[in-house]
Amino acid sequence: MPTQQQRTAYDEAMVYMRTAAQRLAMPPEYQQLIANTYRELRVQIAIRRDDGSLFETFGYRVQHNGARGPYKGGIRYHPAVNIDEIRALASLMTWKNALVDIPFGGAKGGITVDTHQLSKRELQSLTRAFMRKIDMALGPHRDIPAPDMYTNAEVMGWMMDEYGRRHGHTPAVVTGKPLDLGGSLGRTEATGRGVSFVTQWASADYGVKLRGGTVVIQGFGNVGSYAAEFLQQGGALIIAVSDERGGVYNAEGLDIPKLRQHHQAHGTVVGFAGGTPVEGEKLLLIPCDILMPAALGDVITEANVKKLDTHMVIEAANHPVTPAAAAILWQRDIRVIPDILANAGGVIVSYFEWTQNLQQFYWKEHDVNNRLGEKLETAYRAIHEIAAREECSLREAAYMIALQRVYDAVRLRGI
Repeated sequence: MPTQQQRTAYDEAMVYMRTAAQRLAMPPEYQQLIANTYRELRVQIAIRRDDGSLFETFGYRVQHNGARGPYKGGIRYHPAVNIDEIRALASLMTWKNALVDIPFGGAKGGITVDTHQLSKRELQSLTRAFMRKIDMALGPHRDIPAPDMYTNAEVMGWMMDEYGRRHGHTPAVVTGKPLDLGGSLGRTEATGRGVSFVTQWASADYGVKLRGGTVVIQGFGNVGSYAAEFLQQGGALIIAVSDERGGVYNAEGLDIPKLRQHHQAHGTVVGFAGGTPVEGEKLLLIPCDILMPAALGDVITEANVKKLDTHMVIEAANHPVTPAAAAILWQRDIRVIPDILANAGGVIVSYFEWTQNLQQFYWKEHDVNNRLGEKLETAYRAIHEIAAREECSLREAAYMIALQRVYDAVRLRGI
C-alpha cells in the first residue's frame, strides 16, 4: 500500500473502498477487479486559435465500472486535469451512482485547459474536437457525459450536436443540456438543492444548528451558490464564501441574492460591498457551525484539519477531505457528510433527464424536485442507520452500501 506521501488521487479514493470491502469481507480478487478501471482514453486535441496559431492539449475519459448500467459522469475543463485525477473521480461516480441507486456505472472526463484563456469560438472548437475523439466510447446506453467544473449547459449542447452529426439526433447522449435541447427542469440547481436537503437532515439528526446557525462555503460556482441560496432561505446565516480569486466575510450573514448578482456581473465574489475580504485558505478556519467545501478536492488535509472550528463538514465538492484528515475529523467528533451523498443531486437529476430523453416525455419541475428529495432521503436514511448500527462514520456506511451493490451486480453478471 503506498504511503501518504506516495499516494495519488486515485490511491486516496481507493482507501475508502478498501475499508468498506474489509467490513463486508469481500474476497480480495473481487476487490481488485472492482477497484480497477475498465477503459481509459487519453486523446490529443489541436485547434486553430482566433489569431491563427495552433493550440494543443489533451483530453481524458475514464470508465471505471459499468456493472450496474451505462457509464455516467461529468466532464471538467481545468488546468490541473490529468489522468490520475480523472481516474479517481470516475471511481467516485461508481460509488455515488450505486449509493443513490440509479442504474449507472461510473465515469469521468476532462480537458487540461484554462477556459479563461479561450474565446467562445475556441472553446466550442475544442469541445467538438474532444467529442470527435471520444465518441466511439459514448452513447445513451454506453456512456453519458454531463457538466462539471467550467463546463455548462451550452457546452453539453455542443457535445450533443457533435455526436448527432455522426450518429443522428441523440439527446440522451449527454445530460445537463439547455432546456430547448431536451434538458430537464431543475437540473441546473439540482446539486446545490441536494446539498441543502442533506444538510438539513444531517444537522437535525446530529444536533447541529442550522436555522440561525453559521455556514462557511468554499466555492461559489453552480454548486456553492445554489446551496448558499437554499440554505439561506431555510434560515441559515452564510457568513463567508470564496472563489478562486478570493473570499468575502460578514459575521451577520451575507446577502446571497445580491452576492450572486455581484458574482454574475464581475465573475468573482471579490469586491462585494456587503462583506470584508478574506483569503481563500483562511476561510476554512473561520469558526462556524457548518463548513462546506464546494470547490476543488484535497482542501482539508493533515496540515489544516486540527485548526478547523466547526461542528459538521458537508462535502459539496468531490474528495475535498483527504483520508488522513477524515480520520482526524472522526476522532474530533466532527461529522462529515460524504461527497458521494452530499453532491449526488446533480447525477440524480441527470438520470431523470436521461429517462425523459429516452421516453420523450418531460416532467414538471416540482416532480423533478420531489423525486430528487425522495432519492436522496432514502440514501441518507440508509447511511444513517448503518453508521449508528456499525458505530462507523457516515462515509464508511455510504461506501458499504455502494460497494455491496456494485459487488452484487458484478457477481450476478457471472464475472
